[in-house]
Amino acid sequence: MCLGVPGRVLEIDGLTARVEFWGVEREVRLDIVDAPVVPGDYVLNHVGFAIRRIPEEELAETLALYDQILAELEREDLMAQDIRAEMGLEEEKPDG
Repeated sequence: MCLGVPGRVLEIDGLTARVEFWGVEREVRLDIVDAPVVPGDYVLNHVGFAIRRIPEEELAETLALYDQILAELEREDLMAQDIRAEMGLEEEKPDG
C-alpha cells in the first residue's frame, strides 16, 4: 500500500521545500504538486514528493486522522510502518 503523509511547508527553495512532519523535518520535491504552495501550507508527501496541497477546509480532519493512526496502530502494523517510514520516524533496530 502507498500512503501519503501531510506536512507543513517551512520554506521553499526553487522546487525543493523543507517540510515538517510531527517534529521531523525533511526535504520534499515540489515538481508534481497539484497547486502552488507557500510556506505555511500543508502538503501531502509521498516518497519525497509533494503530490497535493491540502486545502484549508480539509486540514483539521486530515491531521486528526493521521494523529489517530499514529496513536492507535501497533508498531508491527504495515500501515503504521508505512506512515512512519514516509515521515522518517522508523526506529533503528538494535543489533543482535
